[in-house]
Amino acid sequence: MRHTHCWRLVAVIAAGWAILADSSLWAQQAAATGRPLVLQTSTLPKAYVRQLYQARLEAEGGITPLKWEVSEGSLPAGIILQSDGVLSGTPTETGEFRFTARVTDSGKPAYERQQNLSLVVAAPLMLQWSRYPKVSGQRIEGAVTVSNQTNHDFDLTVVMLAVNEIGRATAVGYQHFPLKKNSADVEIPFGENLPHGAYELDVDAVAEVPANDSIYRARLVPKEKFEIQVVP
Repeated sequence: MRHTHCWRLVAVIAAGWAILADSSLWAQQAAATGRPLVLQTSTLPKAYVRQLYQARLEAEGGITPLKWEVSEGSLPAGIILQSDGVLSGTPTETGEFRFTARVTDSGKPAYERQQNLSLVVAAPLMLQWSRYPKVSGQRIEGAVTVSNQTNHDFDLTVVMLAVNEIGRATAVGYQHFPLKKNSADVEIPFGENLPHGAYELDVDAVAEVPANDSIYRARLVPKEKFEIQVVP
């Protein structure tokens, strides 16, 4: 009887240890998976060409540390996605860049999530032809548009110069005015009568930003020269 009692006691103790072991294993597995991994970043702030950019991709849950990478698509030249989820760098090209960011946690097994994102890189100050320059009689004329793609007002100056063969410059247009934030395609016409000769045309725009003490520049220069003929 004593032997039977001992064996039963051993069996109960063994069963208890098994239960504890199972509970410990369950706790370890729960700790190794953590809360569900959820991506929080769905949009990115606009970047500006040749301006320092930084934004952080956010996720919650999972087992830290989290690791980020680009799984599809591409980032603009000059921008990288670091493993800690920070997008940083100085973009050197404009456009809209679509990519897929993947985040992986440190669980066992590891969990991952992916998010399609779009990063827009804009020129703070855009200067474009709206009417390409031409010669009309003794006159060079045309028009440009300017756009402010930032969230700050500009103090804008635009100068159009016609430069002849000996380097003499004549203003064929000039404007100085405030260009409000997020303004698009504000047209500036220009034109002036000139003496005969061959002229190179230079259009320069300078935007000063009092809010953050920044200066942006843009330039347009046609490849060809413009001939003003002698009046018969």
